[in-house]
Amino acid sequence: MQPVLETRARDGFDLWPVAATEPTGFLPLGGGLSPVDVGTAVMCIAGWNAGEPDDGPDDPLGAFLHGLLTAELPYAAGGLRVVDESTGITFRPGCCDGLEDWRDWHRLVDGGGGGLLGYGHEPESAVAERLGDVVRLTVDAERGDSPVIELPVTELRRLLAGAERELVDFVALAADWAARHLPPGHRAPVVAALARVLDLPAPPKR
Repeated sequence: MQPVLETRARDGFDLWPVAATEPTGFLPLGGGLSPVDVGTAVMCIAGWNAGEPDDGPDDPLGAFLHGLLTAELPYAAGGLRVVDESTGITFRPGCCDGLEDWRDWHRLVDGGGGGLLGYGHEPESAVAERLGDVVRLTVDAERGDSPVIELPVTELRRLLAGAERELVDFVALAADWAARHLPPGHRAPVVAALARVLDLPAPPKR
């Protein structure tokens, strides 16, 4: 299980170094990212929360970050990707998924709030459901022959703990990145906003 961020290309972006991205790609988040990949992730998350072009400050950096820093319900396209390494089956985040809602998976572990989570619709409807002590991940519920991944609830609990560590490590890495690539007045607010969009406690100020 990996937390992954859906990437989006931004031609001509020059506020900080970023990697080339594909419009439909996913970037795994964690503590092992290179500085350019961290910059790419921050660009994508800020881009998903961008407001109208005339909103916010007049300077390019302030205007680009304004939506991320002020959004009431910040959003990060992506989610948790699960790969069954024995079969190669991959359960991907759907179009209705977002990293800000990754804690919803705990409903399958804790047994409260319902035993089924839907993550998208056509052309691919990913569904996660709890069946007793097993969680079944259906890649596309619209297909009768859809690939599925089944795992014990106890294993899902372990995987979720690992995904949370990856997100915490990413935010810590982003704090180091911000110290090198953002002016002082933007560093702490951007890191706090990243933590908020990933539903994590804000890290201590440095």
